[in-house]
Amino acid sequence: MPTQVCMGAMMSCSFGAAPSTLVVLPTNMVTTSSMPAATIMDNIPLVNIMPFGMCNSLANPVVASATAAALGVLTPMPCIPATVAPWSPGASKTMIGNQPALDSSCKLNCMWGGVISISSPGQMQCNVG
Repeated sequence: MPTQVCMGAMMSCSFGAAPSTLVVLPTNMVTTSSMPAATIMDNIPLVNIMPFGMCNSLANPVVASATAAALGVLTPMPCIPATVAPWSPGASKTMIGNQPALDSSCKLNCMWGGVISISSPGQMQCNVG
C-alpha cells in the first residue's frame, strides 16, 4: 500500500540535476505525522514544486537556446518547473478536501518532458488506499 505524502517530501525530476522538497500549504487543515498532508492538486510551480537545480531537457527553451549558443554542446540551465496538470493517479479511496490524497507512487509531468516522482514521502507511518 502506498504511503501518504506530506510537507517536506523529497522529489526528483528525470531532467533535474538535484532533488527538491515538496511544499504543502496547510489550507486543507489535514495532517499526517504532524505535517500538512498533500493532495494531487499540490502541483503549482514555485509554490508546491520547487526547482530541481539545473534542467537538462532540450524541450526547455532556455536549455535549447543555451545549447545552440554553445554550438550543440548540451548546456544545462536553471530549472523553473512547468507543471500544469495534477499529480497522477492519486489515492483511489482517500480524499482530502474533496481531492484524492497524494501517495508515494504518483507522478507529475513537466511541460519540458521531465517526470517528477516522490523519492521520500516525508513520513512513513500513514498509508493511503
